[in-house]
Amino acid sequence: MTGTGTARALDPERGTLGKAGGENFPVAPFFLPRAWRQDLMAVYGFARLVDDIGDGDLAPGGADARLLGVPPEEAGNRPALLDAFEADLRRVFDSTPRHPLLRRLRPTVRRCLLTPEPFLRLIAANRQDQLVRRYETYDDLLAYCELSANPVGRLVLAITGTSTPERIRRSDMICTALQIVEHLQDVAEDLGRDRVYLPVADMKSFHVQEADLATKTAGASVRALIAYEARRARELLNEGAPLVGSVHGRLKLLLAGFVAGGRAAVRAIAAADYDVLPGPPKPGKVQLLREVGVTLRGEG
Repeated sequence: MTGTGTARALDPERGTLGKAGGENFPVAPFFLPRAWRQDLMAVYGFARLVDDIGDGDLAPGGADARLLGVPPEEAGNRPALLDAFEADLRRVFDSTPRHPLLRRLRPTVRRCLLTPEPFLRLIAANRQDQLVRRYETYDDLLAYCELSANPVGRLVLAITGTSTPERIRRSDMICTALQIVEHLQDVAEDLGRDRVYLPVADMKSFHVQEADLATKTAGASVRALIAYEARRARELLNEGAPLVGSVHGRLKLLLAGFVAGGRAAVRAIAAADYDVLPGPPKPGKVQLLREVGVTLRGEG
């Protein structure tokens, strides 16, 4: 166990929140009001922890399972952990939760009048991950993103008091795009978990088999498939980008960061000639800042 792993095992809350720096988009940047930063990190902590449960990436030692009241013999049982996590989430709304990340969420829920629905959707997405490991069509994948990604954007709008039907629609496009981009970056990692988020129908169209995804570098067919899916993600980002111009001030900069993070990641994938198999292509800070400027100017 590394020093970082030891720290996370002793303090799962800090370990989970520490993953924020590795995301494609800014989670709670310094320029936001303090209350917003606290609320966004509380929501991030929930979303990150439920993903870690679903992926089997919890800290060694079973601290999270103990906090959720799961017996040691069930500490590796993801469905049982998700059930316990949902039960603890419900305590956020009517009593006192057990897990410190959910206790951290409780003031945000009260202050922003949040409902259980978006949180339950994120849990449902991780339950689905335990059962569904392939998606036949692009529409099937979009339906999964409605659970796994779109609730996060809706929570951001709710926290900042800016929800409208049109903003929610644009936000859903951005969040779905960010989820697709993440799947493209993580093709090799996901395959190692026996999950493939490239639609089966598209794989057939490009003559790609799963064995082609298990190689060290991508062949021409895999690259063509990744390029096709990356264009789809960029089109969704472009459709969602008017959300940025519909708000003002520091929120505008935050949302521009979300869109720019996705666009920069797509550019990084393109710069790698769509070969995502050696590892996730990541954009540099200069590219990210350039994309922020483009997004704020309404270009792209």
